[in-house]
Amino acid sequence: MHSAPTRRAGLTAPPPLENGDHLTAKEFPRRYDAMPEVKKAELINGIVYMGSPVRITHHGEPENLIQTWLGTYQAGTPGTCAAANTTVRFGPRNVPQPDALLMIRREHGGNAKIGRDGPVHGAPDFVVEVAGSSASIDLHAKLEAYRSAGVREYLVWCAPEKSLKWFSLEDGAFHELSAGPDGVISSKIMPGLVLDTTALLNLDSASLLRRLSRSLNKGAHKLFVRQLVEARPHGK
Repeated sequence: MHSAPTRRAGLTAPPPLENGDHLTAKEFPRRYDAMPEVKKAELINGIVYMGSPVRITHHGEPENLIQTWLGTYQAGTPGTCAAANTTVRFGPRNVPQPDALLMIRREHGGNAKIGRDGPVHGAPDFVVEVAGSSASIDLHAKLEAYRSAGVREYLVWCAPEKSLKWFSLEDGAFHELSAGPDGVISSKIMPGLVLDTTALLNLDSASLLRRLSRSLNKGAHKLFVRQLVEARPHGK
């Protein structure tokens, strides 16, 4: 999201961002762009939330594993886009920066689009947040923001507590998905995207990716890929 701030002679620099500021989605990026030293700030329900120092065990390593998981799925699913820490514009009061997202590209029939200014505009299909605890904004204010924006599936991983919740949007409400007897949760909207919950919670990347790989290029996933390819206008 950051870009070098442009300041003309005679213009006053915008006030700095502060945790708890009440801003609009128009004012928020102006202040954020003027502070390139800030690595993460979000506007949730009109309130500014700024990131704290990141610990490798509670966030850095878990987030890297999520990125690897989604990146592996995206590599085998043409027409989708996986991204890390990307600014998303929902509307006048919500500009989150989720830890990870996965979406169908607009030219393949997706709803969200990548704006000329770089951020995603609209609701990505699938969003992931790595939370410090179950008391964090990820399971409260952000959950509501993602629900109201129309995010179709939302995964929150509380790494320190070794717990996770995967929500699916149905009739305007989030409902939690349950793992099967094998500990695996399957996406309802991204065929082939499966999560071995035991492997994830134990940071077992080999088992996590091995289970995902078994679901790719088979049955429902092959049909999904074909639909994505066919949805793209000819010649584009």
